[in-house]
Amino acid sequence: MKRREILKELSLLPLAGGVVSSLDALAESDRKNNWFKKTAAAVSAPGPLKAGPQIYQSIGVEPIINCRGTFTIIGASIELPEVRQAMEYACQYNVQIDELAFGVGQRLAEITGAEWGMVSAGCAAGMNEVTAGIIAGGNPEKLIRIPNLEGFEKTEVIIPRSSRNVYDHAIRNCGVKIITVETLEELQNALNPRTAMIYMMPGGDPWTVQNVAKLAKPLNVPILVDAAAERLTIPNIHLQAGASVVAYSGGKVIRGPQCAGLMLGSKDILMSAWQASAPHHGPCRDNKIGREEVVGMLAAVEAWAVRDHKAEMKTWVSWLDTIVKKVSGIDSVQAVIREPAEGALDNATPNLTITWDPTKLNITGQEVADELSTTKPRIAVGTGFRRSQAGAATTAPATPTTSISIASYMMGPGNDKIVAERVHEILSRKRSAPKAEAQMKAPAADVSGRWDVSIDFYTSKSKRTFLIEKQDGNWLFGTHKGEFATRELAGNIDGDEVRFQSRYTLPGDNVVMTFYGKLVGDTITGEIDMVEYVTAKFTAKKAAYPTNRQRINIPAGRPLST
Repeated sequence: MKRREILKELSLLPLAGGVVSSLDALAESDRKNNWFKKTAAAVSAPGPLKAGPQIYQSIGVEPIINCRGTFTIIGASIELPEVRQAMEYACQYNVQIDELAFGVGQRLAEITGAEWGMVSAGCAAGMNEVTAGIIAGGNPEKLIRIPNLEGFEKTEVIIPRSSRNVYDHAIRNCGVKIITVETLEELQNALNPRTAMIYMMPGGDPWTVQNVAKLAKPLNVPILVDAAAERLTIPNIHLQAGASVVAYSGGKVIRGPQCAGLMLGSKDILMSAWQASAPHHGPCRDNKIGREEVVGMLAAVEAWAVRDHKAEMKTWVSWLDTIVKKVSGIDSVQAVIREPAEGALDNATPNLTITWDPTKLNITGQEVADELSTTKPRIAVGTGFRRSQAGAATTAPATPTTSISIASYMMGPGNDKIVAERVHEILSRKRSAPKAEAQMKAPAADVSGRWDVSIDFYTSKSKRTFLIEKQDGNWLFGTHKGEFATRELAGNIDGDEVRFQSRYTLPGDNVVMTFYGKLVGDTITGEIDMVEYVTAKFTAKKAAYPTNRQRINIPAGRPLST
């Protein structure tokens, strides 16, 4: 799964979300709300903190077995023993941080074959520092002015639309103007003396690093490649293809510190980036990284260079085999292991898909994922669902199928047996067929019209407008006018319970807001689920239209006074 594909899933549900339509997402809101309530209840800290295997439980937080992937929101990867040991020793001594950076930069160059290396406080922090370093050009008088770029020669960053993502905030934060291009021809036309750099995620033709480099290199425009979730290649394929700097996340497949990033490439650019970062004062001082993480990241790269990756892949497959053997024989269950293609880089891991007929087991993949993620021991998995296609002109199965998916590269020894037992127990449990879905109650009122909305965020208030243009029985359709944009709104009213959802999408950003509340008279009061941005409260009051009726007359001629 490509990183940009994972980004799409992140907009729905962090632990076990599948891709669903807007109205389907509304049907999931109660389940999500219950998950948030259970999670909130789980973090009522009894204290005090107790170091040891139960360190998280000691403060009321239940850890998760990661069968999902290297998502930051669930802690990404588990650090290698070599990394933890190096960090333990590093934290016991003081060191001059510039000297450490230069020593580590040289050693990273020796291991990877890159000209230079730099450790940052995460991949996004490194991207931020590289951008600041390039637009300042190593000139501290420019550096301390960022993000005010008045008087700067280089103020534009070009990004292919296919590479726009939530992480390019790290670049935008430097105050640069983002130029989004659709084609290589548009890229060529966009290159000009103000172009500071090109940022991109490696992709297929035409958006390969090599194709971009053919246009950028003759003009000395640097290329920053975001390979955060990729496997590290030695020698580095992106640098060989013409990238100036390639950025990796330390806490993903490399299994270094989660709060570390790895930048490889041009020494001049990386020295300018280091100048922009802590311990120096300037725009990236807030991206401070400790000596422990710097040494831990180096230890992870040292280990990567000598790890037996083929043996590691076999181990991951064997863990999935354990699960397959356990669930085989359950009615309608099919389990298929897919190994990554030879040379695959992005999130390259064996994946197990367990599929079944929900009408036979009376449970869906989403329900299995919910139970796994909210009961002990907690397990994060992915989900999928295909509705019945009987009679349709399609090759899809005639019966509905539902599934969970398990990625093995972030699992640990022994996790396979725990996961196998839990999944087997849930799928083999006898359960009655679900009751027919209850019909929604008749709407308590006609809610079509304009609603003036007040939202209470944590530290501010916002005024919005809902225009419910159509009420078709229980179903609602309209628009949500926010402070910066108007977007579609869809939802339903079940008795006096109202729920609707809107999605604010821009290149590189996606904000989903699910409103749910109770209608009393001409007022709806409730809460907002904002997915990764947590929650807020809202009150909506129906606007009264003027009751006076006045005939509009057309003037007979031009005005004689004003």
